[in-house]
Amino acid sequence: MKHYVYALIVLLFVGCGNSVGEEIVKIPEASGISYCHNSNTLIVANDEGVYYEITPKGKILQKVKLGKYDLEGVVCEDEQFIFVREDKGIVIVDRRTGKKQKVHVDTMYKGKKRKLFDRKEGVEGIAKVANTLYLSKQAKKKKNSFIAVVKMKPYPSMIVDVIEHDIADIAGLTYDDGDLYMVSDKKDLLIKYNLEKKKIVQKVKLEKGAWEGIAFDNKGFVYLADDDGHVVKYKKTALGL
Repeated sequence: MKHYVYALIVLLFVGCGNSVGEEIVKIPEASGISYCHNSNTLIVANDEGVYYEITPKGKILQKVKLGKYDLEGVVCEDEQFIFVREDKGIVIVDRRTGKKQKVHVDTMYKGKKRKLFDRKEGVEGIAKVANTLYLSKQAKKKKNSFIAVVKMKPYPSMIVDVIEHDIADIAGLTYDDGDLYMVSDKKDLLIKYNLEKKKIVQKVKLEKGAWEGIAFDNKGFVYLADDDGHVVKYKKTALGL
């Protein structure tokens, strides 16, 4: 009986994992992805300053060159896209006009400057809840990897909290129904972090890949962006989510 209970606990924490996803489209250096609720499309950002709008089945609707930006993550909203650049901060793009606006983030927190934006170990993931951004810093050492909680203001936006999750190499981030979901490209892991409980509640082993982006749609599917050049679609239930 004890072994049975233990097995159930392990299953709940680790998840089903290793499910095979469906590759829906090839996109070079796909480093971030976000679902647009009002248009039922996905935005995929790449490292060369380009973003793609695709359907849930993978059809490319448009390809837009923003500029010489190392785009690492994106949040799609009804009126705008919010892109994060690994070492240069945030760019907001108006969905209708294409007009760009840079957002400055003050990286001081509790009297110390946090090394957030960096060319070698910078921000790789972004999520947004109301007027708060969550910026995931990727680092090879656990102690240097964290999520900065940034309150958006006209100028400057600033860090109001830091989530020390103790996991290295987090390269993708999204928010869904009270939880932050992180992906590690080196560990091939999907991590679920509950914001209310302030702790990791689930880990799911993924197929081997260079995972750098994650998004959920409103029909029970998960999309993972792979920096090696493709977007993969899974059912949430197949991943144990």
